[in-house]
Amino acid sequence: MEGDCQVSLFDAVDAESSKSARTGMKHGSKITAALLGFTLLLAIGAAAFLVFNGHAKVRNDNVVPKLEAYIHHTLRQISNVRAAIHLTGRYNSEIANSVQWTNEVAPSHSQGSLELKNNEIVIPQDGLYFVYSQVSFRVSCHGNDNDDASTTSMIHLTHRVRRWSNSFGDDKYRTILHSVRTACQKTASGDAEEEGGWYSAVYMGAVFNLNKGDRLKTVTEKMLPNLEEEAGKTFFGVFAL
Repeated sequence: MEGDCQVSLFDAVDAESSKSARTGMKHGSKITAALLGFTLLLAIGAAAFLVFNGHAKVRNDNVVPKLEAYIHHTLRQISNVRAAIHLTGRYNSEIANSVQWTNEVAPSHSQGSLELKNNEIVIPQDGLYFVYSQVSFRVSCHGNDNDDASTTSMIHLTHRVRRWSNSFGDDKYRTILHSVRTACQKTASGDAEEEGGWYSAVYMGAVFNLNKGDRLKTVTEKMLPNLEEEAGKTFFGVFAL
């Protein structure tokens, strides 16, 4: 009997030990699996981070130069805008010997920093510019009844563009464009109806090498009260070449 009890006790102890070992193995397996899963998640996260950074770097390497190129292109376009100004003229009795110029009436326009100040065009930068101007007049060609039939009566129209420049070394204006035009003439054989009214224009234009700060103005010595103010007949302008 005593031997049987000893065998049963040993068997019970072995069974309990085996159960504990199996339970420990199960807990160890769970912990190991959890560690492996966590390690795998870390590996996947690290790989995703590296891939994202790689794509971001490639994207930045592509986008930034394109953005810079676009900005430089836009700035070049802005800087390449040709300076130009076109003014229309009208008669102002308070201004002696000059048309009053304005940039507020169509088809007037300005761009590229060319400005109208004190009835003068101010040059923004050194360079070659085309300067042009035209004045138009309504001219009466009627003569006096006492005029000698053998003589011819003529009206001369004059128009000038004058330049002031710091490079001149003084405060004087120099004439750069000057035009004289004979508006009409009356002869003894002329038809009175044809001699009654003429429309005449004086146009001039040329290229000049101008300096920053130069000022351009016009001088019209006669016939200003007869100035034609309709669009396209009297104008003054400059544009860069």
